[in-house]
Amino acid sequence: MKKYRILLIPFLLMACKSNQDTFDAQGSFEADEVIVSSELTGRITAFKVKEGDTLHAGSIVGKLDAAPIALQKEQVEAGIRALKQKTVDAGPSVKLLEDQLAVQETQLANLLQEKTRTERLLKQDAATGKQLDDISFQVEAMKKQMAVTKQQIAVQVNNTNTQNRSILSESDPQQKRIAQLDDQLQRTFITNPINGTVLTKYAEAGEITGAGKALYKIADLQTLTLRVYVTGNQLAAIKLGQTVKVYTDKSKDAYNETTGTVYWISDKAEFTPKTIQTKEERANLVYAIKIRVKNDGLLKIGMYAEIKF
Repeated sequence: MKKYRILLIPFLLMACKSNQDTFDAQGSFEADEVIVSSELTGRITAFKVKEGDTLHAGSIVGKLDAAPIALQKEQVEAGIRALKQKTVDAGPSVKLLEDQLAVQETQLANLLQEKTRTERLLKQDAATGKQLDDISFQVEAMKKQMAVTKQQIAVQVNNTNTQNRSILSESDPQQKRIAQLDDQLQRTFITNPINGTVLTKYAEAGEITGAGKALYKIADLQTLTLRVYVTGNQLAAIKLGQTVKVYTDKSKDAYNETTGTVYWISDKAEFTPKTIQTKEERANLVYAIKIRVKNDGLLKIGMYAEIKF
Protein backbone atom coordinates (compact mmCIF):
# COMPACT_ATOMS: atom_id res chain seq x y z
CA MET A 1 0.00 0.00 0.00
CA LYS A 2 2.78 2.43 0.75
CA LYS A 3 4.38 1.86 -2.62
CA TYR A 4 1.07 2.39 -4.36
CA ARG A 5 0.58 5.76 -2.61
CA ILE A 6 4.03 6.97 -3.60
CA LEU A 7 3.26 6.32 -7.26
CA LEU A 8 -0.21 7.91 -7.09
CA ILE A 9 0.75 11.33 -5.69
CA PRO A 10 3.07 12.32 -8.56
CA PHE A 11 0.41 11.17 -10.99
CA LEU A 12 -2.20 13.47 -9.41
CA LEU A 13 0.18 16.40 -9.36
CA MET A 14 0.99 15.90 -13.02
CA ALA A 15 -2.71 15.65 -13.84
CA CYS A 16 -3.48 18.92 -12.02
CA LYS A 17 -0.66 20.72 -13.73
CA SER A 18 -1.66 19.33 -17.09
CA ASN A 19 -5.21 20.49 -16.54
CA GLN A 20 -4.02 23.97 -15.51
CA ASP A 21 -1.83 24.28 -18.58
CA THR A 22 -4.88 23.98 -20.81
CA PHE A 23 -5.91 27.54 -19.82
CA ASP A 24 -4.27 30.62 -21.30
CA ALA A 25 -4.65 32.92 -18.27
CA GLN A 26 -6.48 33.29 -15.00
CA GLY A 27 -7.69 36.13 -12.84
CA SER A 28 -10.51 37.26 -10.58
CA PHE A 29 -13.83 39.01 -11.04
CA GLU A 30 -14.36 42.68 -10.21
CA ALA A 31 -17.29 45.07 -10.30
CA ASP A 32 -17.62 48.83 -10.61
CA GLU A 33 -18.51 49.64 -7.02
CA VAL A 34 -20.10 52.95 -6.05
CA ILE A 35 -19.89 54.37 -2.53
CA VAL A 36 -23.09 56.32 -1.87
CA SER A 37 -22.86 59.13 0.66
CA SER A 38 -24.94 62.02 1.89
CA GLU A 39 -24.44 65.47 0.39
CA LEU A 40 -25.39 67.16 3.67
CA THR A 41 -24.77 66.77 7.37
CA GLY A 42 -27.72 65.78 9.50
CA ARG A 43 -29.71 63.07 11.26
CA ILE A 44 -30.93 60.18 9.13
CA THR A 45 -34.70 60.00 9.61
CA ALA A 46 -35.32 57.19 7.12
CA PHE A 47 -33.02 54.66 5.46
CA LYS A 48 -34.58 51.80 3.46
CA VAL A 49 -31.41 49.93 2.49
CA LYS A 50 -30.47 46.34 3.28
CA GLU A 51 -27.45 44.38 2.16
CA GLY A 52 -28.39 42.26 -0.83
CA ASP A 53 -31.22 44.58 -1.93
CA THR A 54 -31.54 45.31 -5.63
CA LEU A 55 -32.03 49.05 -6.13
CA HIS A 56 -32.96 51.07 -9.19
CA ALA A 57 -31.22 54.25 -10.30
CA GLY A 58 -33.02 57.38 -9.11
CA SER A 59 -34.97 55.66 -6.34
CA ILE A 60 -35.23 57.42 -2.97
CA VAL A 61 -33.70 55.17 -0.31
CA GLY A 62 -33.49 57.53 2.64
CA LYS A 63 -33.93 61.02 4.02
CA LEU A 64 -32.17 63.44 6.36
CA ASP A 65 -33.88 65.69 8.88
CA ALA A 66 -34.98 68.74 6.84
CA ALA A 67 -36.44 70.79 9.72
CA PRO A 68 -33.43 73.13 10.21
CA ILE A 69 -33.33 73.99 6.51
CA ALA A 70 -37.11 74.48 6.35
CA LEU A 71 -36.94 76.92 9.27
CA GLN A 72 -34.20 78.90 7.53
CA LYS A 73 -36.37 79.12 4.42
CA GLU A 74 -39.35 80.38 6.43
CA GLN A 75 -37.14 83.04 8.03
CA VAL A 76 -35.95 84.31 4.65
CA GLU A 77 -39.51 84.35 3.26
CA ALA A 78 -40.66 86.40 6.28
CA GLY A 79 -37.88 88.91 5.56
CA ILE A 80 -39.07 89.26 1.95
CA ARG A 81 -42.65 89.87 3.10
CA ALA A 82 -41.40 92.57 5.48
CA LEU A 83 -39.61 94.31 2.62
CA LYS A 84 -42.78 94.35 0.53
CA GLN A 85 -44.61 96.08 3.38
CA LYS A 86 -42.06 98.91 3.18
CA THR A 87 -42.94 99.69 -0.42
CA VAL A 88 -45.00 102.80 -1.25
CA ASP A 89 -48.21 102.75 -3.28
CA ALA A 90 -48.31 105.73 -5.66
CA GLY A 91 -51.95 105.03 -6.53
CA PRO A 92 -53.72 107.45 -4.14
CA SER A 93 -51.42 110.40 -4.93
CA VAL A 94 -51.59 109.77 -8.65
CA LYS A 95 -55.39 109.44 -8.49
CA LEU A 96 -55.68 112.84 -6.78
CA LEU A 97 -53.55 114.49 -9.47
CA GLU A 98 -55.50 112.74 -12.23
CA ASP A 99 -58.76 114.06 -10.77
CA GLN A 100 -57.23 117.54 -10.68
CA LEU A 101 -56.18 117.15 -14.31
CA ALA A 102 -59.71 116.12 -15.28
CA VAL A 103 -61.08 119.33 -13.71
CA GLN A 104 -58.48 121.37 -15.58
CA GLU A 105 -59.42 119.70 -18.86
CA THR A 106 -63.06 120.67 -18.26
CA GLN A 107 -62.08 124.23 -17.47
CA LEU A 108 -59.96 124.39 -20.62
CA ALA A 109 -62.84 123.15 -22.72
CA ASN A 110 -65.07 125.88 -21.30
CA LEU A 111 -62.43 128.54 -21.94
CA LEU A 112 -62.00 127.39 -25.54
CA GLN A 113 -65.74 127.68 -26.07
CA GLU A 114 -65.72 131.13 -24.52
CA LYS A 115 -62.83 132.14 -26.75
CA THR A 116 -64.70 130.97 -29.87
CA ARG A 117 -67.81 132.90 -28.82
CA THR A 118 -65.77 136.04 -28.13
CA GLU A 119 -64.15 135.79 -31.56
CA ARG A 120 -67.61 135.73 -33.17
CA LEU A 121 -68.76 138.68 -31.12
CA LEU A 122 -65.63 140.61 -31.99
CA LYS A 123 -66.42 140.19 -35.69
CA GLN A 124 -69.84 141.66 -35.00
CA ASP A 125 -68.32 144.51 -32.96
CA ALA A 126 -70.16 143.11 -29.94
CA ALA A 127 -66.94 142.45 -28.00
CA THR A 128 -63.64 144.16 -27.57
CA GLY A 129 -60.14 142.96 -28.40
CA LYS A 130 -59.22 143.13 -24.73
CA GLN A 131 -61.92 140.57 -23.91
CA LEU A 132 -60.46 138.20 -26.51
CA ASP A 133 -56.95 138.77 -25.16
CA ASP A 134 -58.10 138.00 -21.63
CA ILE A 135 -59.75 134.73 -22.73
CA SER A 136 -56.68 133.73 -24.74
CA PHE A 137 -54.47 134.40 -21.71
CA GLN A 138 -56.70 132.24 -19.53
CA VAL A 139 -56.56 129.42 -22.13
CA GLU A 140 -52.76 129.49 -22.21
CA ALA A 141 -52.57 129.65 -18.42
CA MET A 142 -54.84 126.60 -18.11
CA LYS A 143 -52.73 124.65 -20.62
CA LYS A 144 -49.63 125.42 -18.55
CA GLN A 145 -51.38 124.31 -15.36
CA MET A 146 -52.35 121.05 -17.07
CA ALA A 147 -48.75 120.49 -18.20
CA VAL A 148 -47.57 121.03 -14.63
CA THR A 149 -50.14 118.54 -13.32
CA LYS A 150 -49.06 115.92 -15.88
CA GLN A 151 -45.44 116.48 -14.89
CA GLN A 152 -46.38 116.06 -11.22
CA ILE A 153 -48.02 112.72 -12.03
CA ALA A 154 -44.91 111.52 -13.89
CA VAL A 155 -42.61 112.66 -11.07
CA GLN A 156 -44.78 110.98 -8.46
CA VAL A 157 -44.81 107.69 -10.35
CA ASN A 158 -41.06 107.84 -11.05
CA ASN A 159 -40.13 108.69 -7.45
CA THR A 160 -42.35 105.92 -6.09
CA ASN A 161 -40.94 103.35 -8.52
CA THR A 162 -37.37 104.38 -7.68
CA GLN A 163 -38.05 104.09 -3.97
CA ASN A 164 -39.75 100.73 -4.37
CA ARG A 165 -36.98 99.37 -6.58
CA SER A 166 -34.44 100.34 -3.93
CA ILE A 167 -36.41 98.47 -1.30
CA LEU A 168 -37.22 95.42 -3.43
CA SER A 169 -33.62 95.15 -4.66
CA GLU A 170 -32.78 93.99 -1.16
CA SER A 171 -34.99 90.95 -1.79
CA ASP A 172 -32.93 89.72 -4.77
CA PRO A 173 -30.20 88.15 -2.58
CA GLN A 174 -32.95 86.71 -0.39
CA GLN A 175 -34.59 85.07 -3.44
CA LYS A 176 -31.24 83.49 -4.29
CA ARG A 177 -30.99 82.29 -0.70
CA ILE A 178 -34.40 80.65 -1.01
CA ALA A 179 -33.25 78.89 -4.18
CA GLN A 180 -30.21 77.59 -2.29
CA LEU A 181 -32.36 76.34 0.57
CA ASP A 182 -34.75 74.65 -1.88
CA ASP A 183 -31.75 72.87 -3.39
CA GLN A 184 -30.59 71.79 0.07
CA LEU A 185 -34.09 70.52 0.89
CA GLN A 186 -33.93 68.42 -2.26
CA ARG A 187 -30.56 67.05 -1.21
CA THR A 188 -31.93 65.82 2.10
CA PHE A 189 -33.33 62.92 0.07
CA ILE A 190 -30.80 60.10 -0.41
CA THR A 191 -31.04 59.04 -4.04
CA ASN A 192 -29.61 55.78 -5.33
CA PRO A 193 -27.32 56.55 -8.31
CA ILE A 194 -27.22 53.28 -10.28
CA ASN A 195 -29.03 50.01 -10.85
CA GLY A 196 -27.33 47.42 -8.72
CA THR A 197 -27.10 45.29 -5.60
CA VAL A 198 -26.22 46.64 -2.16
CA LEU A 199 -22.93 45.08 -1.09
CA THR A 200 -22.29 46.77 2.26
CA LYS A 201 -24.36 49.02 4.50
CA TYR A 202 -22.50 51.52 6.71
CA ALA A 203 -25.27 53.50 8.44
CA GLU A 204 -28.65 53.14 10.13
CA ALA A 205 -31.69 55.38 10.57
CA GLY A 206 -31.31 57.68 13.58
CA GLU A 207 -27.57 58.16 13.17
CA ILE A 208 -25.92 61.52 12.49
CA THR A 209 -24.10 61.49 9.17
CA GLY A 210 -21.78 64.00 7.56
CA ALA A 211 -21.41 65.28 4.03
CA GLY A 212 -19.40 62.75 2.06
CA LYS A 213 -19.63 60.04 4.74
CA ALA A 214 -20.31 56.61 3.25
CA LEU A 215 -23.82 55.24 3.73
CA TYR A 216 -23.66 52.09 1.60
CA LYS A 217 -21.78 50.45 -1.25
CA ILE A 218 -23.55 49.27 -4.40
CA ALA A 219 -22.46 47.57 -7.60
CA ASP A 220 -24.09 46.34 -10.78
CA LEU A 221 -23.64 42.57 -10.63
CA GLN A 222 -25.47 41.76 -13.85
CA THR A 223 -22.18 42.12 -15.69
CA LEU A 224 -18.82 41.57 -13.99
CA THR A 225 -15.29 42.35 -15.11
CA LEU A 226 -12.72 39.56 -15.18
CA ARG A 227 -9.19 40.95 -14.90
CA VAL A 228 -6.52 38.55 -16.13
CA TYR A 229 -2.83 38.89 -16.94
CA VAL A 230 -1.16 37.63 -20.11
CA THR A 231 2.45 37.54 -21.26
CA GLY A 232 3.86 39.58 -24.09
CA ASN A 233 3.75 36.53 -26.36
CA GLN A 234 0.05 36.01 -25.65
CA LEU A 235 -0.74 39.70 -26.12
CA ALA A 236 -0.40 39.42 -29.89
CA ALA A 237 -3.31 36.96 -29.99
CA ILE A 238 -5.74 39.27 -28.19
CA LYS A 239 -7.76 42.19 -29.57
CA LEU A 240 -10.54 44.44 -28.34
CA GLY A 241 -14.00 43.01 -28.85
CA GLN A 242 -12.65 39.46 -28.98
CA THR A 243 -14.83 36.73 -27.47
CA VAL A 244 -13.06 34.36 -25.07
CA LYS A 245 -14.16 31.31 -23.11
CA VAL A 246 -14.38 31.78 -19.35
CA TYR A 247 -14.22 28.90 -16.88
CA THR A 248 -15.15 28.94 -13.21
CA ASP A 249 -15.01 26.10 -10.69
CA LYS A 250 -18.11 23.95 -10.57
CA SER A 251 -16.71 21.07 -8.54
CA LYS A 252 -13.32 19.57 -7.84
CA ASP A 253 -12.83 18.32 -11.39
CA ALA A 254 -15.51 20.25 -13.33
CA TYR A 255 -15.94 23.79 -14.64
CA ASN A 256 -18.80 26.10 -15.56
CA GLU A 257 -18.20 27.53 -19.01
CA THR A 258 -19.40 30.89 -20.34
CA THR A 259 -18.11 33.57 -22.68
CA GLY A 260 -16.81 37.09 -22.25
CA THR A 261 -15.73 40.01 -24.36
CA VAL A 262 -12.35 41.75 -24.13
CA TYR A 263 -13.01 45.48 -23.71
CA TRP A 264 -9.73 46.81 -22.30
CA ILE A 265 -6.08 45.94 -22.84
CA SER A 266 -3.36 47.63 -20.83
CA ASP A 267 -0.71 49.42 -22.88
CA LYS A 268 1.86 49.08 -20.10
CA ALA A 269 3.56 45.97 -18.76
CA GLU A 270 3.74 45.26 -15.06
CA PHE A 271 5.35 42.69 -12.80
CA THR A 272 3.48 39.45 -12.33
CA PRO A 273 1.07 39.68 -9.36
CA LYS A 274 1.82 37.10 -6.66
CA THR A 275 -1.67 35.64 -6.84
CA ILE A 276 -1.65 35.18 -10.63
CA GLN A 277 0.14 32.46 -12.56
CA THR A 278 0.49 32.90 -16.29
CA LYS A 279 1.01 30.26 -18.91
CA GLU A 280 4.74 30.90 -18.81
CA GLU A 281 5.58 30.66 -15.14
CA ARG A 282 8.95 32.38 -15.48
CA ALA A 283 7.56 35.51 -17.17
CA ASN A 284 8.36 38.60 -15.10
CA LEU A 285 6.30 41.13 -17.04
CA VAL A 286 2.65 40.70 -17.97
CA TYR A 287 -0.17 42.81 -19.40
CA ALA A 288 -3.57 43.22 -17.74
CA ILE A 289 -6.72 42.76 -19.80
CA LYS A 290 -10.35 43.19 -18.77
CA ILE A 291 -13.13 40.91 -19.96
CA ARG A 292 -16.81 41.78 -19.60
CA VAL A 293 -18.77 38.67 -18.54
CA LYS A 294 -22.55 38.49 -18.23
CA ASN A 295 -23.46 37.18 -14.79
CA ASP A 296 -25.97 34.34 -14.63
CA GLY A 297 -26.02 34.62 -10.84
CA LEU A 298 -23.18 32.18 -10.23
CA LEU A 299 -20.36 34.69 -10.57
CA LYS A 300 -19.16 36.52 -7.48
CA ILE A 301 -16.79 39.41 -6.87
CA GLY A 302 -13.35 38.02 -6.05
CA MET A 303 -14.07 34.63 -7.60
CA TYR A 304 -11.20 33.17 -9.66
CA ALA A 305 -11.67 32.16 -13.29
CA GLU A 306 -9.59 30.90 -16.19
CA ILE A 307 -9.86 31.81 -19.85
CA LYS A 308 -9.07 30.38 -23.25
CA PHE A 309 -8.51 32.61 -26.26
